[in-house]
Amino acid sequence: MEPLFLTLLLALFVSSVTVSLFLVFYNHRSQNSYPNLPPGNLGLPYVGESFEFFSNGWKGHPEKFIFDRIAKYSSQVFKTNLLGEPAAVLCGAAGNKFLFSNENKLVVAWWPDSVNKIFPSSLQTSSKEEAKKMRKLLPLFMKPEALQRYIGIMDTVAQRHFASGWENKEQVLVFPLAKNYTFSLACRLFLSLDDPSHVARFSDPFQLLAAGIISIPIDLPGTPFHRGIKASNFIRTELLAIIRQRNKDLAEGKASPTQDILSHMLLTCDENGKCMNELDIADKILGLLVGGHDTASGACTFIVKYLAELPHIYEEVYKEQMEIAKSKTPGELLNWGDIQKMKYSWNVACEVMRISPPLQGGFREALNDFTFNGFTIPKGWKLYWSANSTHKNAVYFPEPEKFDPARFEGNGPAPYTFVPFGGGPRMCPGKEYARLEILVFMHNLVKRFKFDKLIQDEKIVVNPLPIPEKGLPVRLHPHKA
Repeated sequence: MEPLFLTLLLALFVSSVTVSLFLVFYNHRSQNSYPNLPPGNLGLPYVGESFEFFSNGWKGHPEKFIFDRIAKYSSQVFKTNLLGEPAAVLCGAAGNKFLFSNENKLVVAWWPDSVNKIFPSSLQTSSKEEAKKMRKLLPLFMKPEALQRYIGIMDTVAQRHFASGWENKEQVLVFPLAKNYTFSLACRLFLSLDDPSHVARFSDPFQLLAAGIISIPIDLPGTPFHRGIKASNFIRTELLAIIRQRNKDLAEGKASPTQDILSHMLLTCDENGKCMNELDIADKILGLLVGGHDTASGACTFIVKYLAELPHIYEEVYKEQMEIAKSKTPGELLNWGDIQKMKYSWNVACEVMRISPPLQGGFREALNDFTFNGFTIPKGWKLYWSANSTHKNAVYFPEPEKFDPARFEGNGPAPYTFVPFGGGPRMCPGKEYARLEILVFMHNLVKRFKFDKLIQDEKIVVNPLPIPEKGLPVRLHPHKA
């Protein structure tokens, strides 16, 4: 009886594998069955060209995947397979304009299912639905006139950051410090969390969560993805305790309705008078902490890198910032007027983000079949836009490898060519927040130090955000009082 059972079990297993393989290959072949698809290669079933896409980033040249295929197919749109999904990559300003202009018409934002596992919604809605809600909520808090009142707080956080992490040190590791700065700032402005020990309690699990987002989605003990899910649950629990305390403080008049985005969320209701529940707010704050942390810390790190490499650029930034510093009375904090004077510094930051965009690109999903540049894009296909397809393209930025802040003078780059924050309805709602935290960082940095890179040829790894492989160690040279 036992041999017969084992034989049947084996036959069942072989049959299931055969059916699975048939479905994979049938689906893979059917992806090519549409007439007039863009040129390109879908690669192997499921795997596609994902490894080459990511490995170019790991080697420090994410743009190579894009430009190699533009040259090979003589086309600004090509097909591929990324993250197990058939995809069309739309390149250049025309591709950016098409995707950004057709948001929620022909295309909609898309994230891999793994993101929903690390950011599960309490309302059982997808990440894309939660993001849509967030984009309606944030403009009230993130618009320039609302952020103006927080510049002094940003300056206070920055001063404390440099006093504890940079001053009285000969050498520092920039990337971890930049992450500490942007995370502390996000905790302070989003949650009024000011206690360094409380912030530190969030910090370690937060790094595990960030690592889990970009890991292979295998949920087994010991894997980065599993640790990311656990970290997400831990942070959500901590956030719930903070939210419940704030609700109590608001009811008792111990907290202000306008002190931060948490109070704003707790008191904002929809058109039907329904307010968000505590779990929903915890989900959204968690997403905000991710969005307000990783990209800005990368930008701050690369600003240090380029200022160290280019003394003539450093001197111009230093000159501008010291004019502002000398106009302040002792103890006076930065204000909106000071930020408006930092024009050259912001041009430098923009050129840094052009060469090393913190956001490499983004995915969309086709809502219906449509045509772009004469090619058919099937419903359900994923679409990818790449910042590097314009940022490092000589058509839009002559001598693209040259560092030249003058590109951003006057009217600046042509529309849809400089896209470090995306574009269209999905342009990063925290763009102005990022501008302020970066400029406050630059001001506090250059008025204290000059600095040299300790590893002259340090490799840049893109995974999926650009980071110096060794964290950018620098030697500090404090200015004499």
